[in-house]
Amino acid sequence: MKKKDIIIRDIITLRGPNMWTYRPVLEAWVDLGELEDFPSNKIPGFYERLSAWLPSLIEHRCSYEEHGGFMRRVQEGTWAGHILEHVALELQNLAGLPGGFGKTRETSERGVYKVAVRAWHEEVTRTALYNARDLIMAAINDTPFDVAATIEDLGDMVDSKCLGPSTASIVDAADDRDIPTIRLLDDGNLVQIGYGAAMRRIWTAETDRTSAIAETISRDKDLTKSLLESCGVPIPEGREVSSAEDAWEAAEDIGLPVCIKPVDGNHGRGVFIDVKTKEEIEKAYKIAVEEGSGVLVERSIPGTEHRMLVIGGKLVAANRGDMVMVTGDGKSTVTELIASQVNSDPRRGPTELHPLSNIRIDSAARMELERQNLTADSVPAKDREVLIQRNANHAFDVTDDVHPETAALVSLAARVIGLDIAGIDLVAEDISSRYLNKAAPSSKSTLAPAC
Repeated sequence: MKKKDIIIRDIITLRGPNMWTYRPVLEAWVDLGELEDFPSNKIPGFYERLSAWLPSLIEHRCSYEEHGGFMRRVQEGTWAGHILEHVALELQNLAGLPGGFGKTRETSERGVYKVAVRAWHEEVTRTALYNARDLIMAAINDTPFDVAATIEDLGDMVDSKCLGPSTASIVDAADDRDIPTIRLLDDGNLVQIGYGAAMRRIWTAETDRTSAIAETISRDKDLTKSLLESCGVPIPEGREVSSAEDAWEAAEDIGLPVCIKPVDGNHGRGVFIDVKTKEEIEKAYKIAVEEGSGVLVERSIPGTEHRMLVIGGKLVAANRGDMVMVTGDGKSTVTELIASQVNSDPRRGPTELHPLSNIRIDSAARMELERQNLTADSVPAKDREVLIQRNANHAFDVTDDVHPETAALVSLAARVIGLDIAGIDLVAEDISSRYLNKAAPSSKSTLAPAC
């Protein structure tokens, strides 16, 4: 062994309740060799390099149970096994995983330690342990280490391998209640919650009690509407159409403006709201028909779009989506204004891990711009407000504002379809009043707040 080296002899995966905790952990057997004689306070410059590379370690409270507790231990003198535990946890945290459990204990063999680290995903945690080892050795030997690149690589791994946002939210809620969870697919969202007779399973936002028939019904908007209407749930007037000409005839029968959307689409793709002319209907139909197996034409209802989450027959959350608008500065194009005024929001991003999705100039946005005699490359006059998107991301929590009768109605809608977990898209001018304009359950694949 080289002088002052850290060797990870073995890493043991503990997926269920174990001697450390009831959560999954990786147990690393770490041999410090001659580093056993060199706690952190005996390594010149080690504290300064570690704190400069990972300043967020100041948040680790450690055995002192106070802010900066761990770094105080490093300054006073602690061993590399203990430091490995904290650095691995912090690298995972900076890569997008929440902080977690960690313990370091001596074994009967001098210089050998068992380091247990919370494993949200085995491969990510294993990589974090080896990265932590390399970072610590670089700090000991005063050699360069690219912390930013390491965190970026771990972040990419988290994005590709860790649980999706809906599943992760459920697992986090279980974790907060000290309910154990096991991921049953390394690269999927199948999770077991609890053990034995109390065990349940979820897959994304579906549970082991979700009806396959209800799921199929919810993806068919026309069938869903007919079932809801038979039970007194208010729905918009409309029908499925077979061509652009048929769509115009339906719009004339219903009355303009109308909404045009795919029969079985999701995530708002191919949805056109407040369509008013024959030309717009023909354009909208051509796009909507590519997004699903058919096209619906419905009455366009005035009001604001809301997303209601029903679980187990009860309304548990509701949020509101407002229209996306930009304000001209007389110099920037519409595309540039979207980038600077909308997509610059840190909550927005290209992945499902972001609460809000980026706004892009799609077919519906181009139609909105055409109505305002603009294009994506137009430069709006200073202080001119430009509407980009009507059915925007849902970003405002209005759970406490929902009228009790509205809550009962969306609960009824979920029960009519037979869903134990349902996302209800609802348009209402005032969510706190009794009167509703429209309610329609969506596919359960769109339960996450980001559309």
